[in-house]
Amino acid sequence: MLSSTSKEFYQEYEVFSKRTDTAAMQYQFSLLAPNEELALVFAQENFMRREPVVDIWVVKRSQMRKMTPDERQSLPRLDNKDYRNTKGYGYLKKKWRQYEQDMLDEKEILSWGGKINK
Repeated sequence: MLSSTSKEFYQEYEVFSKRTDTAAMQYQFSLLAPNEELALVFAQENFMRREPVVDIWVVKRSQMRKMTPDERQSLPRLDNKDYRNTKGYGYLKKKWRQYEQDMLDEKEILSWGGKINK
């Protein structure tokens, strides 16, 4: 357990990292350090020996702010605008295939030659 002088000397930091240039920043862990420079060194020491990363962020916990319960109540959508949320276009391939099959059946294709031979 930390003494009161240790608590004043060490500060809590949150560590975030990116695995690749295109990856999203991900939360990793918390650590105690006397200042930002050492917090970054500690984070690198913890991280670089475990997995490759392209970027590390170290943020003092006291500088992070979360929403209050009153502020969180403003997050749900007040209006009904679900039409703005895209659900993807994955169904189009199936619809197009169905359309093509209905349009180009065997009798249709053979009718192009003028005669249907069986």
